Amino acid sequence: MDRQEQLRAAATFIEQEGAAVARVAAQVDESLLGVADLIREAGGKVIVTGSGTSGTIARRLAHLLSVTGTPALYQNPGDGLHGSLGVATAGDVVIAISKGGESSELAEFIQRTTDRGAKGVVITASPESSLAKAADVVVVVDSDSADPGGIIAMGSTLATAAWGDALAILLMNEGGYTWEKVLHSHPGGAVGKNADELLKSVDG
Repeated sequence: MDRQEQLRAAATFIEQEGAAVARVAAQVDESLLGVADLIREAGGKVIVTGSGTSGTIARRLAHLLSVTGTPALYQNPGDGLHGSLGVATAGDVVIAISKGGESSELAEFIQRTTDRGAKGVVITASPESSLAKAADVVVVVDSDSADPGGIIAMGSTLATAAWGDALAILLMNEGGYTWEKVLHSHPGGAVGKNADELLKSVDG
């Protein structure tokens, strides 16, 4: 494969990943509203968890929920089973992300945090999985065809991230979390330095 063929192959792969993310729009259903309702009604914080690449997406979701006005944190499930699942209390919502839904540490994490009074949400491509059966709410996000060999979690995690972004924005809008509040919590970097100008652009 020459260099031009390599570039074409790379561009095709990116297009496939973009299509995987776009397919999530057709999968949006009442479960999105159900998770938003659960978070609002519970009244506590959101704990997002996942292993491997899903853990990276879970960490991202926790950050963006906090940015948009829903207090959230990431909890490594392995660490959770060594004592730190004590972070979960009644009124909290635990969101576990797992494509295959057969990560034993996640299933136990969900089970034990719900024993402590938290509500459990699972985002997965496998609604019949062990993890899904342990949840109060199951969200199906299936973009498996974008993962090389059906093994390397690339496009599927981008698709899950897009679903999480939609949840964060929905909660922000429905909760009346203003751009002023977003900018107040983000004084660092270019966003903080240009807060006045940014506020004018979003309000305009």
